[in-house]
Formats: sequence, C-alpha cells, structure tokens
Amino acid sequence: MSCEDELTVRVDNVSFSYGTKRNPCGRTLKDITISARKGQLIGIVGPNGCGKTTFMRCINKVLKPQEGAIYIDGKDLDRLRMMEVAKLCANIPADVPDDFHLSVEEFVSLGRYPYVTGIWWEGEKDVRLVREAMEAYHVTHLKDRKLAELSSGEKARVLLAKGAVQQPKILLADEPSAHLDLKFKLQVMQALKDLSRQGVTVITASHDINLIAKYADMVIIISDGGIISYGPPAEVITEEIIRAVYGVEVMLFKEKGEIFVIPLRPVDTGKGADADQRPCEKGIVAD
Repeated sequence: MSCEDELTVRVDNVSFSYGTKRNPCGRTLKDITISARKGQLIGIVGPNGCGKTTFMRCINKVLKPQEGAIYIDGKDLDRLRMMEVAKLCANIPADVPDDFHLSVEEFVSLGRYPYVTGIWWEGEKDVRLVREAMEAYHVTHLKDRKLAELSSGEKARVLLAKGAVQQPKILLADEPSAHLDLKFKLQVMQALKDLSRQGVTVITASHDINLIAKYADMVIIISDGGIISYGPPAEVITEEIIRAVYGVEVMLFKEKGEIFVIPLRPVDTGKGADADQRPCEKGIVAD
C-alpha cells in the first residue's frame, strides 16, 4: 500500500469566510493545506477565534469552503451527499444541549442512523454495535438515564460511544476534554488515542496544549485563520511559536519524552488584552 492510499483526509488550499462581499467581517480560513493518514491522532490548537472549529466544520461539510477542495478517503467532499459523509466522518461536539431529552441508549443508537435502509433500522448488527460501544466506554449502567442528568465526564463518554458506533474513517472531536477534571481529561484523550490505534483518523481541537502534546501524533497550530505550523509535537510546540501565536511567555521542558508547557506571563505588546479580536456588527465570531 502506498502512502497516498493511507490518506484519509486531504485538504487542498481551502479558504472560508463567514462574511459576504458587502460585509466582509468574520473569521476566515486562509489557504489551508494538510493531509492526515489512517490511524493518526491530529491535534488542532490556537487562540480563541483562530478558526479551529470552522476548520472541522468544513471537513464534515457543515460549512462549504469558498475556495479549495477537501477529500475524505479519496472522495471529493463536494460531491458527497450528507448521508455519505456521515458514514465516513463522525462528529463529537463540544457539548449537547440540556434539553436533548433522549436516553443514553437512544442517543448512542443515533450513531447508526447513516446506515438506515428501511423503516425499521435497528437490526441485530445495530443493536450489537450499540451494546459494544456502551460497554467499551463504560456507560451501559447509564443506558436509561437522560443526557441532561449526566455529569460532564459521563456525557463525554456517551459522546465518544455515539461517535464510535458510527464506525467512521474519521472522527472529529471539538474540545472533548472541556469542563472535565484532570482524571476525565486523561481518560477521554486516551479513549481517542485508542480509537486512532484501531485505524480511525482522529482530529481534535483543544485549548489544552499539554494534552495535545501528550497524545497527538501531529499538531496543527492555527492563528488568524492560517496554519502557522504542522508536524510532530516536538517540532511545532516550541517557546517561540507559542509566544508568537498566543502572546504568552512560556517555559517548555521535556520529561521522559513528553513535552510540558508552563505559562509564565503575557507578552506586553502595548495593544491591550483584546487587541487580537476583530469586532463585527454581529459580534466576535467564535472559533
């Protein structure tokens, strides 16, 4: 198998803007080009509003780039129907609204929806995969609970189970460890790492540079809609790059092959704390 055959995601010169010609304001992606291989865990980091979430929404076709092309498993994303995309790409959002009144088992079962072929879709395979996913992510005992009743850690495991039961080639996870304590942060990231070792390409956005440094095979650093650096953590997570991207002085050290970043102080640019945010008539566009 050639290296090209192992590619699951290819992004070629993608640009995207929320604005219009009349109102050009809005966070943008600018000439994004990356490739991701089967079984890699890729971490995306960057300051608020830099385009992390926008980038992932382009990959799962929620947003349509104005320029460039995206290929998933060798297929042009622009030519795929949404149901076809759902079979290739699973999405784990940062959170689920509390008014989502499904039980855990019902919610995890939604991961099988892309494979519906008739009126009655819960076949033996679907039931088995849902059961196995709930067991793998230790949520079987929660199967009759409503999502709104769960703790943040429990909800994170349920989201992972739903993503896994979809059997995707690519899994996109937006801030999967947000709002979790230290133990659950590590558990969730390890679960994503385990999924990648099973052959799934995992792409996750996070504000936690230390977690990304620990678990990611490759890191994308985005600032102001463009890729500043893309490569192994040891090559792209440096004091110089973090200072330039985040405006923060840090101390970086390595212990037993792992990278640790300790923030020290903001860089005094004389522009004020909010100088990197660009106002818009409708407010600041989130990343």
